[in-house]
Amino acid sequence: MDLGALATELRRITVAVLGDDHVSGSGVAWAPGWVVTNAHVARESHVTLQRADGTRAEARVMARDPEEDLALLHAPRLNGAEATLADNGEVRVGSLIVAVGHPFGVRGAMTAGVVHAVGPLVRGGRPWIQADLKLAPGNSGGPLADAHGRVIGVNTMVAGSLALAIPVSRVMRFVAKAR
Repeated sequence: MDLGALATELRRITVAVLGDDHVSGSGVAWAPGWVVTNAHVARESHVTLQRADGTRAEARVMARDPEEDLALLHAPRLNGAEATLADNGEVRVGSLIVAVGHPFGVRGAMTAGVVHAVGPLVRGGRPWIQADLKLAPGNSGGPLADAHGRVIGVNTMVAGSLALAIPVSRVMRFVAKAR
């Protein structure tokens, strides 16, 4: 596995979500013209997206779910690569994973780690992919991917020393309902 090639591939599906020309977070190019990010990243009704090649597109926030911390953006002029999604059953403790995003405005940074746990943080809570990799402000909304570049979740926050991501199955349900 070539981590450099993996980073290049994931940068193609990771967009910067811009507010007032600064990076407020990341997003995943989900389908042609559609981007998924966190609700806490897409707080306004319109945002600007920027691909790794520098192209920009205006996007409209079509759906937000603050409880799930997900938002669906529509950017008809956003063309290019879209995410390849993993089967949730393939996420296992100990699996090598990577996250790509724009931490502190650094475009296309990648961090790697392993899946620490999959499941709720508290009894009866919603499931999370818990990972031991570094996330920072600007990674929110970006992809958490397996070693093959398949998106397994959307990064959302840090709890203690663990990164938390929303599992792809929950994101898929949100997108299906929102579209």
